[in-house]
Amino acid sequence: MNHEQQDSYLNDWTQRQELAEEMLPLIGRLYRDRGVVLRIYGRPLINCTPIDILKAHRFVKQYDAEGLSIHNTLPVLQEMAKLDLSPARVDLGKLTSGYLNEADKDESIRDYVTRKLESIADGRGSLQLKEPQDVVLYGFGRIGRLLARQLIERTGSGNKLRLRAIVVRKGKGHDIAKRASLLRRDSVHGPFDGTINVVEDANALIANGNFIQIIYADSPEEIDYTQYGINNALIVDNTGKWRDPEGLGLHLKAKGAGKVLLTAPGKGDMPDIVHGVNHNVLKADDRIVSAASCTTNAIVPVLKAINDEFGIEHGHVETVHSYTNDQNLIDNYHPGSRRGRSAPLNLVLTETGAAKAVAKALPELKGLLTGNAIRVPTPNVSLAVMNLTLNRDTNKDDLNGHLRDTALYSDMQEQIDYTASTEIVSTDLVGSRHAGVVDSASTLVNGNKCVLYVWYDNEFGYSCQVVRVMQQMAGLHFPSVP
Repeated sequence: MNHEQQDSYLNDWTQRQELAEEMLPLIGRLYRDRGVVLRIYGRPLINCTPIDILKAHRFVKQYDAEGLSIHNTLPVLQEMAKLDLSPARVDLGKLTSGYLNEADKDESIRDYVTRKLESIADGRGSLQLKEPQDVVLYGFGRIGRLLARQLIERTGSGNKLRLRAIVVRKGKGHDIAKRASLLRRDSVHGPFDGTINVVEDANALIANGNFIQIIYADSPEEIDYTQYGINNALIVDNTGKWRDPEGLGLHLKAKGAGKVLLTAPGKGDMPDIVHGVNHNVLKADDRIVSAASCTTNAIVPVLKAINDEFGIEHGHVETVHSYTNDQNLIDNYHPGSRRGRSAPLNLVLTETGAAKAVAKALPELKGLLTGNAIRVPTPNVSLAVMNLTLNRDTNKDDLNGHLRDTALYSDMQEQIDYTASTEIVSTDLVGSRHAGVVDSASTLVNGNKCVLYVWYDNEFGYSCQVVRVMQQMAGLHFPSVP
C-alpha cells in the first residue's frame, strides 16, 4: 500500500469528523428549541461529541452489514432542522436508511423527511405539559445521583421534568460540598457532564443552571415543600426504607407533594411498572407507584418478546449481579443470608424476587418462572441468564432475528438492546440506557429449549427506566418516529 492510499484513510476520517461537527449545533437546537431527541439506531445523540456521533454510525453495522454513512445522515438532519417539529424521539439512522431503501427515485430528501415526520410537524403530535413538573429526589445514593444526572441533562423545552429539591439527612462537616462532590465524580460512571456550584447560604446546588434545593429531614411528613415554591411534586423515593403504600404514603402528608415513585419493588397493593411493557396500566389518579427492580426491568421486556412470539412453558432466571451497598465490604453482621460476607472477595449466592415479580407486569407468566441470584465482585453491570422451555421449536437464527427486530422496531425499542459482538464484556455496557442488552452470540437453542443472556447496567440503565416512568406519571408522552 503506497502513501497516497494510506493518506486516503486519514483524509476520509477528517472529512467525516468535520461533518459530525456540522451536526452538533443542529442536534442541540432541535433538542433545546423543539424537544426533539435524536438517535441513531437507538443510540442517543444528545450531549455527544463528534467522535460519539461517528461511533453511533459505526454501531449500525450490528444490524446492517452495509452500515450507515454520515454523508447520508447529515442532509436528512439538515432538512429536519427546517421543520417546525413537536417534541418526539426521532431515529435519524432509521429515517436515513428508510430514504436510501424505500423512497421513490424522484422523491427528494426534503419531501421524504416531510412525509415521514408529518405526524410531529407544524406543532402536531402529543400534548405536553404547559408547566414543568416539580420533581423531588428523596435520598441521594447511587440511584438518586444518577437520576439527578439524567434530569439535569434532559433539561430542555420538550422535557418538563424539573429537579427542584433533594431530601437527605444532614451529615457531619461540609455536607452539601461532599454531596456535590459525589455528584460531580463517580468511580463507575465518570465525571458529571457540566458544572456544579455549591451555594452554602441557600443550602442549594446549581448544576448546569438548575437551582436544586437541599432539604434536610428525618421523615417525609415533616417537610413543607411549598415554602420552597414546590407544588404538586413527584417525590422519587430511592432510599428503599419504605416499600408498601402505608410507608410511602407518609410522603403524601408533606405539603406540596403530589405523587410518589419508589425505585425498588413494591409490596402490597400498588402498581409495579416496567416501562415499555405495562406502563399503560397507570391511571392519572395513581399516587403511589413502584418502578420495580433493575433485574425485573431487564428481563420482563425480553420475556414478553419471547412469549408473544414463541410462548413460554416454564423457565428459570439466574442473575449474575454486581454487588450493591446492601452488602458488606468485609465480613460483618448482616440480617440477610450470606450477605454478611465480603462483597469484593466472594461470589455470594442469594435470593431474588425478580422471577416472582415478573407476574405483576406479565400476569400470563405467573407461576412459570423460578429465580436465584449470584452477587459477584464487580461494582456495576449484571447479567441475567434465562433458561426457557418454549411452546414450540425454533432455532438460533429465528430467535435472535425476532429479538433483533424487537430491539429495532417494536414499542420496546427503548427497553431492549441487541449486540452481535463476540468480544463484549460487562464494562462495555456501563452507561447503557436500555433496560437490557441481548447477547445474541451467546444464545443457545435446542428444539423448544433456549438459553438467553441479557446484560444490564443495573444502575444507569435502571435509572433510565425510572425516568420513563416519571414521565408517564407526569403526563409526558413522546412519540417515536419513524
